[in-house]
Amino acid sequence: MENKNMEVAGTTILDSGPFYHGTKADLQVGDLLTAGFLSNYKPDVTMNHIYFTALVNGAGLAAALAKGDGRERVYIVEPTGSFENDPNVTDKKFPGNPTRSYRSQAPLKIVGEVTDWVRLTPEERQQWQEKLANIKGEIIN
Repeated sequence: MENKNMEVAGTTILDSGPFYHGTKADLQVGDLLTAGFLSNYKPDVTMNHIYFTALVNGAGLAAALAKGDGRERVYIVEPTGSFENDPNVTDKKFPGNPTRSYRSQAPLKIVGEVTDWVRLTPEERQQWQEKLANIKGEIIN
């Protein structure tokens, strides 16, 4: 899907991929990731979007913080429909899109898996979990 420097809902999307999604789910090439699951960050919120990033280490962070006991995984994904900048970390809360994070209501298709990214130390993971537990803001869903 071509989105390079495209104007979407008044915001410029600067990436055309590759895109990544971090999780602990064991998935295969061709599987689809869909919205409709509980948030990793606010367990009482069912997410209306599926989230992804153009930064492999950002997806690795998401994998480290994801729920579940499985192995941390970073998948290469392709959006199957339109997508937008993630307002939880972009214009509504921070200027621009420094995390190169996006979301879509359409599924993401898994096209590969990355095994080389910067993994969090146990101490870093604990710091992130504490930081997320103390966030007072709402998820823009």
